[in-house]
Amino acid sequence: MAPAVAKRDVAMRADIVPEVPPAQEILPPDRSEKLAGGRLPAQMLAVLQKIRAEVEKKCDYVGPAFADEARKMHRGDAEPRAIYGETTPEQAESLAEEGIEVTAIPWVPRADG
Repeated sequence: MAPAVAKRDVAMRADIVPEVPPAQEILPPDRSEKLAGGRLPAQMLAVLQKIRAEVEKKCDYVGPAFADEARKMHRGDAEPRAIYGETTPEQAESLAEEGIEVTAIPWVPRADG
């Protein structure tokens, strides 16, 4: 998943990044999930789950059309907005070469199951 900002003058707002309390208030310290073949510390998992929830709440899901939609917004052919979806590493690299900023976020399971 890769949230993106279409134009440099339209940045994702700072209110999208959640304020996260200490991990023990979110998850028990002994809980961790697997990610990329290793263990993910509970506090990191909690932060990624909060980020996922905020992205899903405040951004438009465009699915596999992410690269096309990001290009449309960058060119001014679509209304600028925060989006997320899927793209291949090659498509992400191509977007970066075109000056379109994208960020990949590890997409962990939702906190609510």
